[in-house]
Amino acid sequence: MNLENIEAFVYAVHLGSFVKTAEALYLTQPSVTARIHSLESELNVELFQRTGKHISLSEQGKIFLPYAQTILQSYQEARVKLHHPITTPNQLKIGCASSISNYIIPELIPTFQQEYPNVNIKIITGHSNDILDEVLNKKVDFGIVRTVKHSQIKSLLFRHDPIGLFAPAGHPLLQSEQVTIEEVSEQPLIFFDYGSVDWLMIYRLFDSKNLKPNIILEVDSMETAKNLVMNGVGVSFLPQHCVVKELADGRLFRVPLISPGQLDVKIEIIYRKGERKSPFIDFFILNSV
Repeated sequence: MNLENIEAFVYAVHLGSFVKTAEALYLTQPSVTARIHSLESELNVELFQRTGKHISLSEQGKIFLPYAQTILQSYQEARVKLHHPITTPNQLKIGCASSISNYIIPELIPTFQQEYPNVNIKIITGHSNDILDEVLNKKVDFGIVRTVKHSQIKSLLFRHDPIGLFAPAGHPLLQSEQVTIEEVSEQPLIFFDYGSVDWLMIYRLFDSKNLKPNIILEVDSMETAKNLVMNGVGVSFLPQHCVVKELADGRLFRVPLISPGQLDVKIEIIYRKGERKSPFIDFFILNSV
């Protein structure tokens, strides 16, 4: 049985689509579909029910999923043991962008410790560009960052990171069912991470309408931007993952912004080209959803 076919199946289950699976595995969508079809042919069952672009597990797929995950997990554990003299897998050093270490990594570490109880973890945090330097200088095994580019690194999709516009309770923008970018341009705006991919994406929203955002503050910390919004200083575009608790508590609300496209930034795992891929990378990708 082809391990790559099983990998494609498990990724498709976790990510919910062949398109996202193709992005995560850096394949074409037809290649992913071919791998799934090959696995189904070998097992002589349909693993997915397909309705247009939507996929859902069939009953046979639900039965096969835990076995497929066990196969991949066993393979990962075998890699750890095989490379023990080379990779020192009893220690893992991860570089993380600050928001990722604050909001995403804590969700994954308990499961990691259950699966790898003898591995000591060290997490280094900083701006995505700082983590890029840590990877290039071999100070960490891999980094988890918001998209960065460099000729000496390889990138793997970790997860998509939707961005929304957030305001405190009672803000005027929350009174409408739909808010235009023109209306947002009249509001005091707190900009996070000037010059980043996020910033450029958001700025293009205003530029496409020949508008200039009313930026009253620029900060390099999501926590600072979030707290400024909650204190009524202005509104801010922020990643969804960093405001989950505040949304649940009713301290922040998502503004129903009309946007020409989805505001979405990729979070990626990066490591040096030519270096042995850490055997733990697959764990973080498969548990990232």
